[in-house]
Amino acid sequence: MASASDARSLVELRLLDGPNLYFPRPAAKVTLDLGELLGLEVAAARDLGVELGLGSTRPGAAGSVFRQRFAIRLVTQIVRRLASAGGATRLAVRTRTGQAVNGLVVAYPWRNAGRAEGLAYGLARVLDRVTAGPRAVAEMIIVEGAALAAAPLGSAPELIRPQIPVVAITGTNGKTTTARMIGHIARQAGRLVGWSSTDGVYIDGRLVEAGDFSGPSGAGRVLRHPGVELAVTETARGGILRRGVGVAYNDVSVVTNISADHLGLGGIDTLDQLAEVKAVITKITKPSGWCVLNADDPRTLAMRLGTKAQIWVFTRDPNSPGGRTVLSGGGRITTLLGGWVCVLAPGADPLQVVEVIDVPMTLAGLSRVNVENVLAVTSATLALGFSVEQVADGLRSFDPNENNPGRMNIWTLPVPSGAISVVIDLAHNEAGLEALLEIMSGIRPPHGRLLLGVGTAGDRGDEVFVRLGEIAALGADVVEIVNKGEYLRGRSMAEISGLITEGAAHAGMTIQQAHDSELGGLVSLVDQARREDVIAIMTHQDREELDRWLLDHQATRDDAGALRTKVLRAAATP
Repeated sequence: MASASDARSLVELRLLDGPNLYFPRPAAKVTLDLGELLGLEVAAARDLGVELGLGSTRPGAAGSVFRQRFAIRLVTQIVRRLASAGGATRLAVRTRTGQAVNGLVVAYPWRNAGRAEGLAYGLARVLDRVTAGPRAVAEMIIVEGAALAAAPLGSAPELIRPQIPVVAITGTNGKTTTARMIGHIARQAGRLVGWSSTDGVYIDGRLVEAGDFSGPSGAGRVLRHPGVELAVTETARGGILRRGVGVAYNDVSVVTNISADHLGLGGIDTLDQLAEVKAVITKITKPSGWCVLNADDPRTLAMRLGTKAQIWVFTRDPNSPGGRTVLSGGGRITTLLGGWVCVLAPGADPLQVVEVIDVPMTLAGLSRVNVENVLAVTSATLALGFSVEQVADGLRSFDPNENNPGRMNIWTLPVPSGAISVVIDLAHNEAGLEALLEIMSGIRPPHGRLLLGVGTAGDRGDEVFVRLGEIAALGADVVEIVNKGEYLRGRSMAEISGLITEGAAHAGMTIQQAHDSELGGLVSLVDQARREDVIAIMTHQDREELDRWLLDHQATRDDAGALRTKVLRAAATP
């Protein structure tokens, strides 16, 4: 074959090692520039279609969306002809249009890297010849098909077929918390558990490798570790898009929710597209396994229609329409009844698991988001076969400050006028910030103020930062910006601060200070705090520094009793 460098129409080639957006098995993702094909005169495009066996066609005007649809049919035909010449008797081909009319993604399953790559480059070189006329294109297909047939097979996909139970967790918010809680319950029950998340890879509760391992590499590290009896894998959008899911199947999948985050990246521009990506883990759940889905999130609930697994939903509302639908179809619901976490199953009385107020992670039932996480965790662990007693014991013993660092960690900090509360939380998007403000308000004493350090990583659209500023200004009394220098991701601190400030101005607030670190924001807000105030910092990079600073200034982590006292005191406020 000719060299890969002369394939002008090829924009990008990715060999996805695991189940992905296009197929429930390894697939090649080929991104193409169809500019030359879209630029052909109508007659030339029609003749090309006839030559390649499309029959009577209506190619549409050059550069139009109609021409784009014609091009999809033509490219699919070329792929299949090349694959057939290379020895593939049947090849599934799927296509997606790009953001621009000349962009196209072509995907097909692969077993051998050499042949998969050869097909992609051969396709691009055929497309490079479309201006030479139909006959030249047909001849090029013959040449590239012969070259593909002679190409070396190459390596096979690095796809793990687990020999132990696997739980795969995805969603916009709550993934890491859910993974940690499932891992904790399993460890308390005596299992050797490995789990991977945005914080790192943990084996039996010990961090063995720090970093973001919410992709296939994290799953691989857990499953290859000797002695692990249960794998809990956090599965993020980016990993699915870049490499696919790291395992061929799972026993339980959990989808927490779908909300706006990282839209505009990787060709994912809408919530429906985001949901389609995250649904990949439900499609590879074993038929004998369970998909645990949020009954109150329509995009999540709809995933039940694309899986062969059994359906188990969670909802705070026992009369949720989504829950009723699943129950009538033979599935299960985990919900709240009379202050208890309960499971409803067809033809059975409610199964009481644990009182919500006894689960520290719910902050005495205050945290709506964490109540939902607890319901999801209860569903997943019962689906894995743990007993009600094991699940209840694990939920009661999971301390949010000790077992869930960086997520809704609440401290009591002495200040000259008395004591204040400090909340440290990831809260990396709009939904996370709204949940954080809910917690702040839920523990605020009668005369306390809310002081907030707001900021997130730079790989969000402008509108996200503006919206964060609006939410912060509407919910807090004092707002300052806490930048994350290690997570600017192509933006400047000034740019991010300007967008957040713009959003706050929409809500009538002028932000006075922007800090180049989370710690700088904490120190500034503490200096302004007075007795009974509540401070919160949206953390991403400085959590350990924040914890050290708080300990150095005689702060104490709130245990379950202290949290309950704060919640009850705030609830009694006239």
